[in-house]
Amino acid sequence: MSAFIPAAWLGWLLVVVCSLAFRSRSYAIFRGVTIGLQVLILGALVRYFAWAFPAVVYLQATVFASALLTIRPKLRSLPIRVMVSIPAAFFAGGSLLAWPWAIASGLGFTPHGAWVPFALAAVGIVQSLTAREEARDLVVGDGQNVEGLRRHAPGSLRVERPLRLVQITDPHLGPFMSVARLKRITERAVKRAPDLIVLTGDFLTMESQGKPELLAEALSPLREYSGRTFACLGNHDHEALGIVRHALSEAGVKLLVDDSTVVDTPAGKVQILGFDFVWRGRAEHLARVTTENPRLPGVMRLLLLHDPGAFRHLPEGEGDLVLSGHTHGGQVGLLSLGLPFTAMRAFVSAPDHGLWARGVDRLYVHRGTGHYGFPLRLGVPSEESLLNVHRAEVAPAPA
Repeated sequence: MSAFIPAAWLGWLLVVVCSLAFRSRSYAIFRGVTIGLQVLILGALVRYFAWAFPAVVYLQATVFASALLTIRPKLRSLPIRVMVSIPAAFFAGGSLLAWPWAIASGLGFTPHGAWVPFALAAVGIVQSLTAREEARDLVVGDGQNVEGLRRHAPGSLRVERPLRLVQITDPHLGPFMSVARLKRITERAVKRAPDLIVLTGDFLTMESQGKPELLAEALSPLREYSGRTFACLGNHDHEALGIVRHALSEAGVKLLVDDSTVVDTPAGKVQILGFDFVWRGRAEHLARVTTENPRLPGVMRLLLLHDPGAFRHLPEGEGDLVLSGHTHGGQVGLLSLGLPFTAMRAFVSAPDHGLWARGVDRLYVHRGTGHYGFPLRLGVPSEESLLNVHRAEVAPAPA
């Protein structure tokens, strides 16, 4: 066991050097920081896992192997995902969650219950591989003016025929989102027979950029909904824009990049405006695009905006309903316990999940179908929702 920590740091060095030599400087920095933290935390706790030392060695090896495999973008086979990618996510996630126990150990205390973060990581693996099908009622256009930006109750209004839509966002085709799984998600979306299906970005991961045909195959069930399926771009889509455009086109999905369209539905006409993803000048970008695509009188206006953090910059009154993703619902939180808290909200003020309001505009932040970044979900299940959008007919104010 005494040789484990030096060996782990040699593994870390190997990953960083290979990443720098064969991938990119940014990838080497990313792996250097994330795996470095993981090894640092594990080094403080490994002696408390002597009873499971062979398993610890294997799991740490999967962390290194997964990072090395990702140097070459390729969606891995099921055996590799089962034996390497998923165990690596479990162990890396559990190690990172164990930082309070590592600090206690570093201060000379015995870190009782050091197994707890790994038990939580096991729960996270299950939640990362499953989804929750739901139906939600949202009320828009009711004239209620909400001060500031805040989480919002959906309202009690129900119209005879609401707009029925399914949103798919952040599938992140990769270790936890195989082609077969995403294909099943799109098949279920079609079987729910909504009026519209909308996709709000971030389709790929580093692993799935190698073969353009993979995303097209995963989205192929949407061909049946051609003319009723629309998409906008997310931040990760700009890493492989050609692949994303091709796949959406093959699936009959209309990509709206700072552009709008009007579609007839059983609930009436709907104007759909899709925004490109931008990092800077978001207020100016949203103002320009909404000016170039003015509202149509009496028509529901649906905005596709990947990043909910940009919602606060939207000119007021421009969106009956804005649909976003990007946050993966906060990814780590207490939603599974019926509480709205997520770790994301402890660090940033952007909306994380569910319905939000500012003025008369409403924002729905979908929890996402996949995830990326932190290696697993925990307490924030992925989402497959049918949204029933009830739009009130508000009489104009007297002159």
